[in-house]
Amino acid sequence: MYIIIVGDGKVGYTLAKHLSQEGNDVTVIDKNPEALKRAMDNLDVMCIRGNGTSIGVLQQAEVNNADVMIAVTNSDERNSLCCLAAKKLGAKYTIARIRDPEYAEELSILKKELEIDMVINPEKEAATEIAQLIKFPSVSSIESFAGGKVDLVSFRLGENDAIINKPISSINFKKCSVLFCAVERNNKVLIPTGDFVLQGNDKVYVIGDHLNITLFLQYLGKYQERVKNIMVVGGGRICYYLAKLIDKIGTKIKIIEKNYDKCQELNELLPKAIIINGDGTEEELLESENLNEADAFIALTDRDEENIISSLFALNSDVHNVITKITRVNYNNIVKKVGVESVISPKMITANRIIRFVRGLKNKEGSFIENLYKIVGEKAEALEFSANETTKCIDIPLKDIKVKKGVLVAAIVRDHNIIIPGGNDFIKSGDSVIIITEIGNLMDINDILLEGGRKI
Repeated sequence: MYIIIVGDGKVGYTLAKHLSQEGNDVTVIDKNPEALKRAMDNLDVMCIRGNGTSIGVLQQAEVNNADVMIAVTNSDERNSLCCLAAKKLGAKYTIARIRDPEYAEELSILKKELEIDMVINPEKEAATEIAQLIKFPSVSSIESFAGGKVDLVSFRLGENDAIINKPISSINFKKCSVLFCAVERNNKVLIPTGDFVLQGNDKVYVIGDHLNITLFLQYLGKYQERVKNIMVVGGGRICYYLAKLIDKIGTKIKIIEKNYDKCQELNELLPKAIIINGDGTEEELLESENLNEADAFIALTDRDEENIISSLFALNSDVHNVITKITRVNYNNIVKKVGVESVISPKMITANRIIRFVRGLKNKEGSFIENLYKIVGEKAEALEFSANETTKCIDIPLKDIKVKKGVLVAAIVRDHNIIIPGGNDFIKSGDSVIIITEIGNLMDINDILLEGGRKI
């Protein structure tokens, strides 16, 4: 597919990287020569210097041949105008990043009037993901499938956990219907089988419905009650959306923001929140605001370094649920080494959504991609497909299907029922099928099958 990306900031660069790696022809448009030089030096993409709202620049990029035009500049208005111009000039599909809370309330009108096929709000998506993490305070990540019926959670195993040094098949799950989908060990991804032996410090990914995940965490002694008091450092858009979400469930939120004008604005927008004007990287301030009494600490400033520092203070105060926003990928390993397990990356959330959309366009006739998440430090993917009459392995027991190495059928959702599959289970047309894989660029359930698809 031919894809044009307008805006070569953090999100634009991440999109260009992943979409070009998946075999798409990508052209990047930006006014900043340094940003374009970085893309030219490191990625297999074409670059054009100019304003993405300019008809001449779009024509130079041959927008009339574009399958998808993605506008991710730092201006909502410019993104909307780019999409409108691109559609009028012949682009098949357009995607816009819209971040302003005022516009967020009018997305359906924007999409219709400007003919935008997909609108994404990274901050709102990040807030939703944080709200999900609050649902399971003891896990480091949570991804939802099948309309929220199925959860994929990850957490770190301790040296004294009851299930380490045992094959997975020998673990007594206490009637919990869950499945170990992936294990991160020494920065490598492993797709476990029944004879796989878990070790201390493994980061494990487990899938099941909400009730069974809860029962399993209780069995491990890792379950925590719902978060009641949250402390947030950084009063930006993610904080605003998060406060709106958690207000509905009665959780109390205290926001520390060093910009006085923003504090006044938040005070008007969020009357139930406690707003503190101060620097969240000052340990004395955090202690004076009773950091040690917080059930969760969330660092959401615009600077990764400040988020890491304030998160360290929270960890040292024995706050068990610490969530940190990180925008620079090269900081991920540093964050892990200092003990922060829950990391939120708005640009990766955005990239995952758009990659799912693009793969879905490539595969219109096959099984549609409902969800896509990059997991285990982007080394693996969790995908949800809708099986249909084009799926080759329909009504065949899973034990009789030949699948590629590094692929696991993790769950099947049928008529609102969740099936953690065994060898005798099978896929039916209309099922939602959740797959964990080390293989990149899967677009269809059929892509997991070896030639022939069925064991002999």
